[in-house]
Amino acid sequence: MRHCYFTNRELKRWLLTWAIGLLVALSATAQTGVVSGVARDSVTRAPLPFASVFLANTTRGTVTDEAGRFTLPGVPVGSYDVVVSYLGYRLTRQSIFVTAEPLAVTLLAAPISNQLAGVTIRPRPSRPEDYRRFVSLFLGNSAFSKQCRIRNPKAARVDYDAQANELTAEALGYLQVDNMALGYRIRFHGLHFQMNFGQQVLTYYAWPVFEELPTKNAAQRAKWAANRQAAYAGSLTHFLRSVRNGRVADEGFVANRLRRVANPRWVLADSILNVERKAHAGQVWQPHDTLMRMLQEPPRFAYLYTLPLPADSLRRPGNSSKQVMLRFKHLTQVTYTREKPDPAYYIPTAVGKPPIFPKQQVSVLHLLRSETEITPTGQLLNPLTVFTEGYWGFEKVGELLPVDYEPAPAPGSIGGAGKKQ
Repeated sequence: MRHCYFTNRELKRWLLTWAIGLLVALSATAQTGVVSGVARDSVTRAPLPFASVFLANTTRGTVTDEAGRFTLPGVPVGSYDVVVSYLGYRLTRQSIFVTAEPLAVTLLAAPISNQLAGVTIRPRPSRPEDYRRFVSLFLGNSAFSKQCRIRNPKAARVDYDAQANELTAEALGYLQVDNMALGYRIRFHGLHFQMNFGQQVLTYYAWPVFEELPTKNAAQRAKWAANRQAAYAGSLTHFLRSVRNGRVADEGFVANRLRRVANPRWVLADSILNVERKAHAGQVWQPHDTLMRMLQEPPRFAYLYTLPLPADSLRRPGNSSKQVMLRFKHLTQVTYTREKPDPAYYIPTAVGKPPIFPKQQVSVLHLLRSETEITPTGQLLNPLTVFTEGYWGFEKVGELLPVDYEPAPAPGSIGGAGKKQ
């Protein structure tokens, strides 16, 4: 053990320095601003009283007063979409950047055309099997996802296109999900969901607003707090914040370069098989054994570079002093080392072979553009510039947290995420 000795003067100086550093750290993390403004009709400019106004992906929302005015205090510095929802009007959003200075915005909502006034159009009801598939894909299958419930299922309009092999869903108004694992009620406004089974690609966009579920039970609140901390640790938001702050390794992440190349034998066999299928159309035909053995090989090979990537290889400073860009030219594999995967997570294998149950949370990050901005809250300014697979693709609504969520400090540190137990 190392011992340190201070004189009274040195001790006072050290305590003062430590206190100043603590104050600076706390003030930096607690910097907030106020967003206020008015919601109006985009045509008549008349105020919209009692309209719902919220910051998407946060717990911050309110209702306008009789004059259409609203105020959202204590908003952490960062980029947000402020959204107004009003009966008879289209959902309206506006991108804003909150600083410590007060911000005033005017939200202009467009009225829905009333040419069909008096005519009620009833959408075709979703088929039960399509709805069940949507619920499973949207909520997820983790332990937390199994504690989520959609409270207004009739608001979801689900359709399956057999020709495109695609499942789509939209919400009439909003879709409400109660997450009993994390203690949130989430309303997904403007939901559009799409799952292409052929490409195995799932995408959805919405403007959710979070609300704390009510409880007077202290034990329940403590459990929700622990579950939220668990959902945050190892998440994409956690990783992006660690990249932005240059603390990738410190936060328990290992990032490696990943390279994938096609298997030429599999590509050749697949091409030959398609040609022979057309040539033997309508006939009883059995592919050659050699061809089938080639098709049992992996369609591509992956090469993982074992040297961990430092944070500076995944980011660059932006045009302003506070701007940070996510930037890399290759696939990046990200491993979170401080917890095991959810027991329900597995990697499917070839037909007839058992699935693989990984012992670590491993995800792959695709950057679809040369770079994209990471906001101070750890979000991507343009979420569509990134595609994820692996464990981050497994985690869905069950692990969804508001962007203004802050984890509890790790023991002995100021700010940051603690280890998930």
